Amino acid sequence: MTLPHCDNPPTPQETAALRERYRAERERRVRPEGPGQYRPTTAEFGYFAADPYVDGTGERAPVRDVVDVAVVGGGFGGILAGARLRARAGTGLRVRVVERGGDFGGTWYWNRYPGVHCDIESHIYLPMLDETGYVPEWKYAPGEEIRRHAVRIAEQSGLYEDALFSTSVTALTWDDTARQWLVGTDRGDAFHATHVVTATGTLTEPKLPGIPGIEDYKGHTFHTSRWDYGYTGGGPDGSMTGLAGKRVGVVGTGATGVQVIPKLAEDAAHLYVFQRTPSAVDVRGQQRVSPGEVGADRPGWAAERRENFLRIVSGEDATTDLVADGWTASAALLEKLLPSFRRDGEPDFETAYEAADHATMNRIRDRVSAEVADPATAAALQPWYRYACKRPTFSDLYLPVFNRDDVTLVDTADTHGIERMTERGVVVGSTEYEVDCLIFATGFSVGVSGVTSGKLPVTGRGGVQLLDERVRRGPRSLHGFLSNGFPNLIQMGSLQNASSVNFTHILDEQAVHAAALIAAALEKDAVLEPTPEAEDAWTGVCAQGAPDHAWFHAECTPGYYNREGRGRPNGPLAYPHGAVAFHELLRRWRAEHMDEVLQAK
Repeated sequence: MTLPHCDNPPTPQETAALRERYRAERERRVRPEGPGQYRPTTAEFGYFAADPYVDGTGERAPVRDVVDVAVVGGGFGGILAGARLRARAGTGLRVRVVERGGDFGGTWYWNRYPGVHCDIESHIYLPMLDETGYVPEWKYAPGEEIRRHAVRIAEQSGLYEDALFSTSVTALTWDDTARQWLVGTDRGDAFHATHVVTATGTLTEPKLPGIPGIEDYKGHTFHTSRWDYGYTGGGPDGSMTGLAGKRVGVVGTGATGVQVIPKLAEDAAHLYVFQRTPSAVDVRGQQRVSPGEVGADRPGWAAERRENFLRIVSGEDATTDLVADGWTASAALLEKLLPSFRRDGEPDFETAYEAADHATMNRIRDRVSAEVADPATAAALQPWYRYACKRPTFSDLYLPVFNRDDVTLVDTADTHGIERMTERGVVVGSTEYEVDCLIFATGFSVGVSGVTSGKLPVTGRGGVQLLDERVRRGPRSLHGFLSNGFPNLIQMGSLQNASSVNFTHILDEQAVHAAALIAAALEKDAVLEPTPEAEDAWTGVCAQGAPDHAWFHAECTPGYYNREGRGRPNGPLAYPHGAVAFHELLRRWRAEHMDEVLQAK
């Protein structure tokens, strides 16, 4: 990894002043409750998480049968696991995907708000482009195109045949007599599966700010991940005629807010944007891209392109930058964001890193001043924190919105967020902002899947609970996929695995590995399970090179990266040497050591 050269590095005095400014801005926003300031969308707030895209769940009889593989989750992780399994083991393999939503898509099934796009280039984000022959039209794909591509893969892989939609898995229990998993759901299903793949994702549970009086508000309200087009009218491209004459409030200015706010500004009579912490908004550069420009006439073009991107954002050397966007330009600054990042131990690394960070954030703050006319509004929109403290955003439409007379930015930093709600609206400071509709762009409880939250209990051999084991002993696995005591259970995700900003690439590599594991077990009529010694060795690998990022995130403005100001602990939580190296490690292991996890039945 090479840090970008800084032509005008800050003086020690400038660095000290900037650190103090960052500290002061953090203190304006941090709350003592930490993550407890949010409430889940359950109980009396369960309607915020209801599925607006299906008309009821549809009556069906409970399922009582046996399948070869049960996949928990129908987002890209589950879809890719099913697709790679079918490609590896053939169409005769019974693969059942169980998904809470009404169709495949995961995050892209739920997120259909106006303006929704992916901020990773479409030609590397959309998986299996080489296999499906699809070539995206835009550099950054709209959400509906992504959702349809998820459906395309599922259709071409035959995953609809056994799928269960509008269904949540409520229990996974190992049956040692049958040598199978018993899968229970909220629809009364109780079927057996020889193998289970959990792909519950990291962006599944909407969260709400715990604002006093939220239940008293009499206007219309919903979460962006459950967009109410019945109220707003229009669609993902806008044209929300239902907002004509309406005063609309938006809570949240993260990645979702940056996308949806320009669309709301076009259609609402007046838009109030309630902001606690401004996003760092860099240039997007959206454009149409022809197949020839991305080399789509060559076999393997998409795999080559996404591997090139992964190398750059993982700190590896690359002879060319095929994607050439904001992510690759700031790749070196992702070192503090990603546990999986190649670090070469450059002398005086932190000084050079801070100087590069200083230059990048100054450029982003200068952009705000250049695009927002009112000085006070521009000042409130400037992000005063280090680049990796919050997920970067990219937009060419967001900042100019605040030059409109019918858009008001309400900065809530000095009150640590919205103070309270009334029947008519929102109170910040001594001012009540009356709104007819309040929309929560407050994101998801990141990393809280059914397994890690306890909503999906996993009971292994001898009645041992997976979550209890993790609480008692910490994370233990082989490569993040397999755990001793939980035979034939493959877990997809970032725990003790690799991570990167283009997570669909990570998921696809995981799906390839999962398919290889299951295919080997079926071929040998064996059970998949690592030894405790293998778990110890892998946990040691993750611990030995684990980066020390705790100090960095402890100084960051509050957000989901640092548990709302509570910090981000170090530990053996991910493979520490980069995703590129991890994927190569998995390929070698499959070729040389697969038999080590194949246990006789």
